[in-house]
Amino acid sequence: MILGLLNQKGGVGKTTLALNVAASLARRNNRVLVLDADTQGSALDWLAIREEEAIFNVLGLPSPTIHRQAPEFRKDYNHIIIDAPGRVEAIARSIIIAADVIMIPVQPSPYDVWAAADVVKLIEEARMFNEALKVVFAINRKIVNTAIGRDVADALAEYKYPVLESAICQRVLFPESAALGKAAYEVSPDSKAAIEIEALTSELLGVCNG
Repeated sequence: MILGLLNQKGGVGKTTLALNVAASLARRNNRVLVLDADTQGSALDWLAIREEEAIFNVLGLPSPTIHRQAPEFRKDYNHIIIDAPGRVEAIARSIIIAADVIMIPVQPSPYDVWAAADVVKLIEEARMFNEALKVVFAINRKIVNTAIGRDVADALAEYKYPVLESAICQRVLFPESAALGKAAYEVSPDSKAAIEIEALTSELLGVCNG
């Protein structure tokens, strides 16, 4: 699977999800590569502060030709996760062409719902070059014990793409583990954060295989 995490709006948690989903896939005995296509290089920064060897590889590739380069890695990896930049449309289009699945992280905020229109428009323009592409929304940083996540899912229903049932809540373990260059499960495998990521990963695999 080539999975692209894409949203033209910044600060929605793309890198956190990319790294934690990659770790979830790797712990299932998969060979996993994260392509950091963001010029900020946050995934590479995560790798740089890590003390032990990572369970997946990270490579910087902020290129508008990523659709030509990413498929070359299929022979060496079971899964390729692409962490997309914010408003760099040339790279975003290239990721859309390269991917099997695009996941659009959306925070429980009306601003995020409104901003989703931009990324949906971009996907619609580029997917003519990738007709088999599958697209899903994922609720990220949902506030625990509130209905706002459900409200956002309802609001996203105006778009034709489905919302994953596995929402990721706002949990302190995500920034704490990132500060160590680790995935959430590596710090606390039985935590709610790790369990939510496992559920999300399983659902993504179902989307890809379905």
